[in-house]
Formats: sequence, structure tokens, C-alpha cells
Amino acid sequence: MENKHIDLSALRISRNQEQQDGPPQKTGTYIGIAVSILVLGIAGFFLYQSLFTPATEVTLTTVSWTSPSQSNAVLTASGYVVAQRKAAVASKGTGRLVYLGVVEGDRVKKNQIIARLEDSDMRASLDQAKANLRINEADLKDAQQSLKRQKDLLEKELATQADYDAAEARQLRVIANIEMAKAMVNGAEVSLENTLIRAPFDGTVLAKNADIGEMVVPMAASVGSKSAVVTIADMKSLQVEADVSESNIENVKPDQPCEITLDAYPEVRYQGYVAKIVPTADRAKATVMVKVAFKSYDNRVLPEMGAKVLYLTKVSDAAASTEKPRLTIPASAIVERDGKKIAFRVIDNKVSSVTISVGRTMGTLVEITDGLTSGEKVIDKVDASITDGTKVKVL
Repeated sequence: MENKHIDLSALRISRNQEQQDGPPQKTGTYIGIAVSILVLGIAGFFLYQSLFTPATEVTLTTVSWTSPSQSNAVLTASGYVVAQRKAAVASKGTGRLVYLGVVEGDRVKKNQIIARLEDSDMRASLDQAKANLRINEADLKDAQQSLKRQKDLLEKELATQADYDAAEARQLRVIANIEMAKAMVNGAEVSLENTLIRAPFDGTVLAKNADIGEMVVPMAASVGSKSAVVTIADMKSLQVEADVSESNIENVKPDQPCEITLDAYPEVRYQGYVAKIVPTADRAKATVMVKVAFKSYDNRVLPEMGAKVLYLTKVSDAAASTEKPRLTIPASAIVERDGKKIAFRVIDNKVSSVTISVGRTMGTLVEITDGLTSGEKVIDKVDASITDGTKVKVL
């Protein structure tokens, strides 16, 4: 009965307190979730950018030495120095090489003996042919005397006409045998001469293709035999053979002045002219070969050297021909940002900028005085999308 007087108001749930305590806890959870989603979104964006954004396509150009003559050049082409008189000297005979009198770099004169084959069998054949000739010459003397006797006897009616005719026929056979024997001697002498390998013209030995002891045949048919013994070239006939695109061949004319630069000596320039435009095109490369002759050159110019040819609109003056080449790149490869001249290199398919110093302008090229070295590759035709770290694909 005492329970009837207990105050149960203390057990009442406070609705106001529940409303005050609940919402702050849930709000904090929502904020944390939102921040996490934002971070993941940013990370996903950059991951997408790095993995799925296509790389910017760029082309590269090379930092190279350029002469002031480039400013009046209408076309540039690359090619190789080629000797217009060149021969792989072989033997007309077959035999073992027993003498070789030249090595690479030796100069030879026309008809100089540069090698010799084993000739003992040829000499034996020649001796045999000469002996056969002497035998027939001896028979001729006997035949002539016999014919003379038969003629005297016929005049005295002591011999018949048949005897005289037989003696005359014998003499004619002997004369024919002598002619045949002389031809055999000449053939043996030619075969002996063919064992001597002579220089066909004045030139320089470029390569030694056979060694003493090897078999030499006119047309090598096995691994152990050789056809050419040496390769020689006339060093006075050197020209640059350059391929010019069909679309640019109209800019090339006979006798047009040119400037030649060897890849081995980029600081040296040689004056030249268009000697020949070969009247046919290469359908595979869509080019036409142009032969450029040197006006003068030195012993540094060697066959098969790489060369660059500038086709000029006019002959370079004396000052331009002696002025030293300058390190250049196309003007389209240079941009100005924050007051600095900048070029861009590609490292691991990403752009890396380099600050450069520039000098004079030569046509479409700009001189580089600092920041780059010869042979380096930089991006050509730079636009606003090219910045440090940009992902690129080199075409």
C-alpha cells in the first residue's frame, strides 16, 4: 500500500534532452563522410587524368649548327658522298692469289699491277703453244722446198701435175697450221696476262677484298672463293647524292649554287653546284636523286660520309662563306614566358622546360647562345598546351 505514495515523475524521459543530444552526433558523421568522398573524388580525378587523358602529340627538332647561308636557302636535303668513278677490281682469270701489292688507302696509277695470280700452268701452256709454232714453221720450210722441187721436175716433165698439186696443198696446210699456232700463242699470252690484276684508272684503294692464298675467280661461286680483289675509287670524282622530295624538286635547277656540310665536320662548309638531276624518281620514297658536285674540297671528304646540302638562291659572298656556323633551332620551338626564352625537351614522355639565351635570327632559325647543345632534341611548334610535366607523345 505504500507504493501508492511513490513519485514516478523521476522516471519520465525528457524529450527535449533527446532532441538536444542526438543531432550533433549524426551531423559530425555526415561531415566526415562528405570529406572522405571529396578526397576520393579528387584522387580519382587525378588518377583518371594520368591514366586515361590522351597525351599531346608533338614533333621534335634537332639543335644543329647552321651557316648564315641558310638565310637564302630554298631547300635542305641530306645525302652521302659518293665516288662517281668506283670499281671492284677483279681478275679475268681463275687461280690462287700469290701477290697483293696494295692496302687500304694506297694510291694507284692506271695499269699498275696491284695483284697477281698463280701462273705456272699458264706459262706451261704458252711454252707449249710456242713450241708448236716452231714445229709448224719448220714444216713450212720443208714444204716450200718440196714444192720448189716438184715445180722444177714438172717443168722438165720428170714429175706429174698431181705430184705438184700435192706439194702445193701440203704447203698451204702448213701455212694454215702456222696461223693456228700463232693464235694459240696469242691466247696463251692473254691467259697469262689475265693472271695480272691491274688498276683500271688512277685512284685510291678503299677496301681489300681478298688475301694471299685465296682462290680468285671471275664470278665467285663458293664461300672460299672471291671475285673482287680490291675496291678503288677516283677521289677526284666525289659528289653528294641527295634525295629531294618530288614536291620540292621544282626548287632545284642545273648549276644551282649549293653549300655542302659534312656530318663529321659540321663547322666546315664546302661550296658546290647541282651537277645532275637524275631523270627518274624513286616510287617507294617519292624522291628524285640530285648529284651535287664540289667546287673544291680537301682530304677530309671521304666516300660514304653523310652530308647536308643547302640549295641556295644565289652564290654566297666571301664573308658568308667564311663565317662560322651558329647553333640554331627553329623559331617555332621557342616561347617567351615570364620574360624568359624557353624551349622544351621530352624526358620519359613528359615535358621539361629549359631556359635559353638567343642571338641573331637567320630566316626561320634562331641562334642559341646558351642553354642547349648540338644534337639535343626539343619540341617544335610549341603552343599554350605545352607546359612542364605535360604528358606527350612524340610523332
